[in-house]
This record gives sequence, C-alpha cells and structure tokens, in this order.
Amino acid sequence: MGKKDASATRLPVEQYRKQIGKQDYKKTKLDLKLTRLKAEAKKNSSGFKDAFLVIAAIVFFVFCVYAFFYLNLSTELDLDVDLD
Repeated sequence: MGKKDASATRLPVEQYRKQIGKQDYKKTKLDLKLTRLKAEAKKNSSGFKDAFLVIAAIVFFVFCVYAFFYLNLSTELDLDVDLD
C-alpha cells in the first residue's frame, strides 16, 4: 500500500481539519491572538446579556402581577365609595 492509498482511507472530517489547520498556520500569531480574544469576549459577554434578560423578565412579570392586583383592588374601592 503506497502513501496515496493510505491517505485515501482518511475520513472527510480529518481532511477538513487538516485543511483548516493549514489555513490557521498561514495566519500570523497576532491574527490568531485577536481571533481568540474576540471569541472569548463574545463568550463572556453573552453571560451578562442572558442574566440581564432573565432579571428584566422577572421584573416585568412582577410588574404585571402588581398592575393586575392594583387595578382589581382600585375598582373594588371605587365601587364601595359609590355604594355609600
């Protein structure tokens, strides 16, 4: 079995990884560092964004419940005043 026959048995995924590795090797270290920092920043910032959205949803839900009870109680109080 020659070298060409042995390389033909590789999986397409391995060939793709090798191709990507060659492309990354062609980039400078500065480019790779900037790409890694951008990915880390994106990964870290999404945590704050998700936490803010959850807190905002909880505040909105509490406000809706408060408004519902406030409107129901205020109409009952107005009816009591009208009956007197």
